Amino acid sequence: MKEEQMNYNGKNRKLKAKATREKIYKSAEKLFSQNDYNKVSVDAIVEAAGVAKGSFYVHFASKDALIAMLINDHVEKADTDYKAFLDTFHEDASAETIILSLIGTISDELIDKIGCGKMKAVYKAQIAKDVDTGAVMGYNRALYKMFSDVLERGIRKGEFKSGLSPDLLARHFMLAIRGITYEWCIRYPEFDLKTQAVEHFEILINGLKG
Repeated sequence: MKEEQMNYNGKNRKLKAKATREKIYKSAEKLFSQNDYNKVSVDAIVEAAGVAKGSFYVHFASKDALIAMLINDHVEKADTDYKAFLDTFHEDASAETIILSLIGTISDELIDKIGCGKMKAVYKAQIAKDVDTGAVMGYNRALYKMFSDVLERGIRKGEFKSGLSPDLLARHFMLAIRGITYEWCIRYPEFDLKTQAVEHFEILINGLKG
């Protein structure tokens, strides 16, 4: 009986901990969607969640780590949306048109749905290694495969001339997105992310035309 009671208590504690973590996560998600990142404090998050402040640090290393986790989770949905966007293009559409349109869509996502403050938090979390942000910056994310497929299409149709593989080119495209996003973070708000991103990729694409 004692062993059964201990097992029950252990499961109950795990369920309560999971529920507390979920409350914090959902409350933070809502607050970050309604307010600027810098204006949302840990105190505000735990107050909205109805939990003790100490509970926050049991589940999350910092506010930056939490926002990085939220963005990691957001990436999967964003990549699904990007794929749906690519599927709207006709087979005759040029690879250049598709890539530049995708870059514009990614820029809109960063500006309108994520924001500069949250991206700064992701970079900070990466440097501090508070949380795994591979979903955002990793080369195995779905966005990498999308670039690779479009580049392969451009090479196959003779639109691009390159002795490099589509996978390697896609890797450098991802590096370019990361670099432009970082530039946006350090030069915000003067830096026009969408204009600069499209212009940068126009230069990259012109280099592939030979």
